[in-house]
Amino acid sequence: MDIYKRIGIVCRLIPRGKVSTYGQIALLCGKPKNSRQVGYCLRRGLAGNDLPAYKVVNSRGILSGASYFETFDTQKLLLESEGVKVLWTEDGWKVDLKTYGWRNTMEDVVNLAQLFDQAEEDR
Repeated sequence: MDIYKRIGIVCRLIPRGKVSTYGQIALLCGKPKNSRQVGYCLRRGLAGNDLPAYKVVNSRGILSGASYFETFDTQKLLLESEGVKVLWTEDGWKVDLKTYGWRNTMEDVVNLAQLFDQAEEDR
């Protein structure tokens, strides 16, 4: 299956009030070294335009996807609307990954494998 389709499936599963990192999404897609490809995919809309891309941050919790959004603070505002606390740091807007990071389980991984298989069959 196309990695972009996998990225779309994973991003749609990020729970409300949680964030994920580019690297975590790449890992869940079976491509652990492809975090930059996740960013490219989201920026270009290659996995669909209806993705909650605002829930994806870099490995330090920094909101790094501002260029994807209509205004520079859209990502921050969308996260805050879900109850995610966003703080200003010298590195930029940041979320606490320990508090708001998506802690996916083995059950999530198994479900993702099934979703990937089903999507492949539906092709």
